[in-house]
Amino acid sequence: MEIYLDHAATTWVYPEVAETVKNIMCTDFGNPSSMHQKGVEAERMIKESTNKIAGILKCKEKEIYFTSGGTESNNWALIGAAQAAKRKGNRIITSKIEHASVSSPLEFLKNEGFEIIKIGVDKNGLLNLEELREALNKDTILVSIMMVNNEIGSVQNIKKISEIIKSVNPDTIFHVDAIQGFGKYKINPKQMGIDLMSVSGHKIHAPKGTGFLYLSDKVRILPYIYGGGQQNGMRSGTDNVPGIVALAQAAKIMYDNLSENVSHMRILKEQLVEGLKSIEDVVINGAYDDNTAPHIVNASFTGIRSEVMLHTLEDKNIYVSAGSACSSHKRAASPTLTAIGCDKTLTESAIRFSFCEKTTEDEIARTVEALREVVPVLRRYTRH
Repeated sequence: MEIYLDHAATTWVYPEVAETVKNIMCTDFGNPSSMHQKGVEAERMIKESTNKIAGILKCKEKEIYFTSGGTESNNWALIGAAQAAKRKGNRIITSKIEHASVSSPLEFLKNEGFEIIKIGVDKNGLLNLEELREALNKDTILVSIMMVNNEIGSVQNIKKISEIIKSVNPDTIFHVDAIQGFGKYKINPKQMGIDLMSVSGHKIHAPKGTGFLYLSDKVRILPYIYGGGQQNGMRSGTDNVPGIVALAQAAKIMYDNLSENVSHMRILKEQLVEGLKSIEDVVINGAYDDNTAPHIVNASFTGIRSEVMLHTLEDKNIYVSAGSACSSHKRAASPTLTAIGCDKTLTESAIRFSFCEKTTEDEIARTVEALREVVPVLRRYTRH
């Protein structure tokens, strides 16, 4: 029996969504830029998909731009916004627990002459709001904060953060990485004060290589990809029709069942945490209450290296993560775990468990049972 507990890294595609992709690739394969009937049909499907996502976010259709995923959305939002606003100032503020797809383009912008300020977090991964307030000034052109942390599941008060930003400088653009939050929370960018928001399809049972950027019609950013002028000239390139339609279809399925999905995952999370707490010398990293993401638990098994635990569980057909999937091949300590105060012992033994609405209580029970079996053995082996 295979137990997959790495849904924060990627999800399987809904069967009905996969069937849609197949049909568009093999039958309804027209280029939406073509003027014949197949092109018109493809354009219609994109418009319908845009309408679905705009309906979920309660925003205008023209504020949705499809991308190749979260990394592109984050890069475009940050670099495009910074370059468009560089005459107004050069300060950009972010947090110490951002995903690499945010921290890396900000490093690029730093090398371009922008000032990058990183705000600290508390032991639960929540942003220091006073530190944020003190860092804001009239030269602050952009703030980028992730909604849900991908490693420990901390959830920021996005509306409160926006209010603080706008009270100091209404012209400051607020970008939110909602890659782990979309599909788990209701998000209304207008009400929450979000100017730019990044979403990835493969976190919500859509194919990899899909995503979108919400771009408020009141905000100006520069295009990131130039070419044939697709998407109002803001993101050129032949539209990924099967990916766009699949993303919208998966998003609608997620949001049509949001309440029951989240309730189920919270039951799983409580079950897993209680099981982990019953094992000696296991530390839960960050908070694990109802104010955190329903689908992520991060725990350190002291004395056992993350990779050893990961592969031991893999031998039992249980799949987990040793950190962010985008950086799990790197040896450097997790910036998130370091920022919340974890020492080397905890960062080197951390495992992330993440599930979806289809994960079962039996799968969690089998995982806890396996951990109770292997942890003492691995610790004895490590001591020798």
